Amino acid sequence: MLRMLLCASIGLSVGLSSVTADEKTGEPKVIRVGMIGLDTSHCLAFAKLLNIKDDGQYVPGCRLTLVYPKGSPDIESSVKRVPEYTVEIKKLGVEIIDDLDAMIAQVDAVVLETNDGRPHLEQVIPVLKAGKPVFIDKPIAGSLTDTIAIFELAKHYKVPVFSSSSLRFSSSAQAVRNGSLGEVTGCDAHSPCSLEATHPDLFWYGIHGCETLFTVMGPGCESVVRTHTPNFDLVTGVWKGGRIGTFRGIRSGAAPYGGTAFGTKGAESIGKYEGYRPLVVEFVKFFQTGQPPVSAEETINLYAFMEAADESKRQGFVPVKIADVMAKAEAEAAKKVQAIISK
Repeated sequence: MLRMLLCASIGLSVGLSSVTADEKTGEPKVIRVGMIGLDTSHCLAFAKLLNIKDDGQYVPGCRLTLVYPKGSPDIESSVKRVPEYTVEIKKLGVEIIDDLDAMIAQVDAVVLETNDGRPHLEQVIPVLKAGKPVFIDKPIAGSLTDTIAIFELAKHYKVPVFSSSSLRFSSSAQAVRNGSLGEVTGCDAHSPCSLEATHPDLFWYGIHGCETLFTVMGPGCESVVRTHTPNFDLVTGVWKGGRIGTFRGIRSGAAPYGGTAFGTKGAESIGKYEGYRPLVVEFVKFFQTGQPPVSAEETINLYAFMEAADESKRQGFVPVKIADVMAKAEAEAAKKVQAIISK
């Protein structure tokens, strides 16, 4: 079995220095970015932030040049969005291309935006084989197994990868992560949590609040127990050392993003949505440096937390060990990875 990646982020040199400095002037070159998928509002939001220079929110350093506009035929919201978004993104100077390999060959980096996490493993393989750094929007995959497989393939092909919700980079959550409350002792996070039948319960939208939780708590969750009703979820995780973190998923009534972080110096509210710009700033920096701002270890532990929440539900809402869901997913991922690299 392949040794699964649980100890470090994929931070590897991929030769971006060749596209970030002009040989004659020495000035930074604009990194050409390709996009896979065109069925989420993130696509247009990212395009505007990268391509409209006179916008006050403009993020310099990259330009979105090509889009491979595939959606998901069995998710209604995806099917409806692609035609409209195709028209709108063309207005931003982005070319539509129906050949994924051709798109990858013409860009320096890739953002994987397909709203459906299930095809992400298949879609990212040619990007990794081409050696192009890639940001994978949430959910990184449609299963914990595929999440692990993606990071193992990134390790195999020596390509930097990271995935995140925009909620991770809210200023309040980042301040706590960087020590504003001293040592973090716990966190209660909440967010909308609509469900999608094709995905594990929390992967589709609960990921936002779970990302806030892990931004504050970091990796190291060891067990999970879930309470579920039609309109609400409450997932409690126990971290190494006995710290406790919770996620409340909301499907009825007011459903804000946020939470409360607890530390040795006090407690404070965290995690309000601050738009997409903080995330775009981070993936532009990632494309420039090849250094992911979120480790593979943390992302895998986050998705194991969400998978364990589903397993707790399946077993009658009993505590589930992260190690148990990881062992199963690692074995399945090893088979997938071996099949892919042996082709």
